[in-house]
Amino acid sequence: MKRVAFVFRSAPHGSTSGREGLDALLATSALSEDIGVFFVGDGVLQLLPGQQPAKVLGRDYIATFRILPLYDIEQCFLCAASLRERGLSDQASRVIDAEVLAPDVLREKLNQYDVVLTF
Repeated sequence: MKRVAFVFRSAPHGSTSGREGLDALLATSALSEDIGVFFVGDGVLQLLPGQQPAKVLGRDYIATFRILPLYDIEQCFLCAASLRERGLSDQASRVIDAEVLAPDVLREKLNQYDVVLTF
């Protein structure tokens, strides 16, 4: 079975990319047991709690990330440099537990997957 990685690179509001990625991730979990989820660039903003998307006419799907463990999706990684660039702490509260990795370590992990889908 192929290892599948999902990379979230876009901010949670302003496009449907994050929601589409989450939908694809949940659907793929029925077909594969070896899934990794990576948050890089503006994608690290996907995991911030307390967002109010209705104020920018967005849809609230951020809380849906909380159900990833119910789908046995537990390999979640955040780019440490992306967090720092956006003024976020490695220890900040997030909607899911994710391992914070240096960019080179994150790249090595990502290279271990057969298929990489970017959203």
